Amino acid sequence: MKTTDFSAPNQPIGVLIVEDSITIRRFLDEIVSADPRLRVLAAVESGEEALRLMERLHPDVISLDIRLPGMSGFEFTHRVMSWKPTPIVVCSASVETSDLGITMNSLKAGALSVVEKPVALTNEHYARLAERLCTQLAVMSRVKVVRQWGGDPASRPSPPLPQPSQAVSPGSRSRDVRAIGIVASTGGPSALTTVLNTLGPDFPVPVLVVQHITATFADGFIDWLGTVCELKVVRGESGQCARPGHVYVAPGDRHLLIRSGVLHTNDGPPISMQRPSGDVLLTSLAAAFAAQAVGVLLTGMGEDGADGLLALRRAGGYTIAEDRSTAVVFGMPAAAEKRGAVCESLPIHAVGPRLLQLVNATVEVFP
Repeated sequence: MKTTDFSAPNQPIGVLIVEDSITIRRFLDEIVSADPRLRVLAAVESGEEALRLMERLHPDVISLDIRLPGMSGFEFTHRVMSWKPTPIVVCSASVETSDLGITMNSLKAGALSVVEKPVALTNEHYARLAERLCTQLAVMSRVKVVRQWGGDPASRPSPPLPQPSQAVSPGSRSRDVRAIGIVASTGGPSALTTVLNTLGPDFPVPVLVVQHITATFADGFIDWLGTVCELKVVRGESGQCARPGHVYVAPGDRHLLIRSGVLHTNDGPPISMQRPSGDVLLTSLAAAFAAQAVGVLLTGMGEDGADGLLALRRAGGYTIAEDRSTAVVFGMPAAAEKRGAVCESLPIHAVGPRLLQLVNATVEVFP
């Protein structure tokens, strides 16, 4: 174990590395230490040791391996987020199903992102992976994470759903919803499961999803989402007909859009530095369905999805953004609000019930 005391002001970002392999631990220590934005406070082999040190070191961000001796990365994340909330970046070298399950459950418990582990100097992608890891640590250190009681937002009391009268305007009418688009980034896996699990297995319209995640882990994320949701979750592919009761998730590093009820994917240029892009998805919903589409923008950094949500609202569609009170990162919803793209801002536990109202026409709403 390596520890260093940095109590002086204006120090670089303090990083706690949790990695069981001594070779990889030293390797990660060298990578992080070489970045002037960052400083390694400690490099330890287990979650138990990391928890003991956190009270003294107060790290700004944690680099977390998933497969650890003793408590797993998921258990560690659960404890940190319910005791001493700290930004966590999962650093994983494996895309095996068992490891991906732990990784995705860690994201659901509150970890902010997952990156590939730069495991060797001979790796042709080493420089890119090392830079991505350091950048993620630097960026995520600024996220003000909140305590997650029980490690699962679903265990917390649900905020009250706004009454229908709040969403009704004079001359409004019921809409025949034909498709729903949901966009999420940092904090998205937990938010998505909260929304989707509210809808039930017989939800009568298709749901299209863009979740920003490293392409290597995209298929694993889709598989995992299918195990924790009642709806049928599949990877979005060109030529698929969007069917009710199905969730179509954008594949890794490809845009997802819809035309005439048929899905399309492409490797066009990133939009708002993202591929897949929420702007691409939501803009296609506006063109394909206009007032018969609903767009939802959840937690995330940056501005992806804001322009697409505005296009959808201008086309007559209904638009929802996650409220500041529950968003892990309020960047994307805030950008949409500034553009006037949001019909309604809701805490995460109210989003699913509102979608059920919209689809079942139990409340009349019109932007």
